[in-house]
Amino acid sequence: MTRETVKIDLINIIKPYLPEEVMDREVSEDNHLINDLMINSAHIVDIVLDIEDKFDIMIDDDVIGEMNTVQDSINVVLQKTA
Repeated sequence: MTRETVKIDLINIIKPYLPEEVMDREVSEDNHLINDLMINSAHIVDIVLDIEDKFDIMIDDDVIGEMNTVQDSINVVLQKTA
């Protein structure tokens, strides 16, 4: 599994949770999930659950707090699947 494939899968997971006002925005690794992409905390939990299902990993609650950006989330997936 490469960083690029994780990035693509992660963005595909995130996109359905984007609010209408940022739906047309291109998602990049630097985007902050809450500040830039305006994803609310309930949807962050949904995204984490989708990530766990997609990559067959478990993400601890304390790690969720570290998943601030798309890049942070990619790094967590790569660490958990290594």
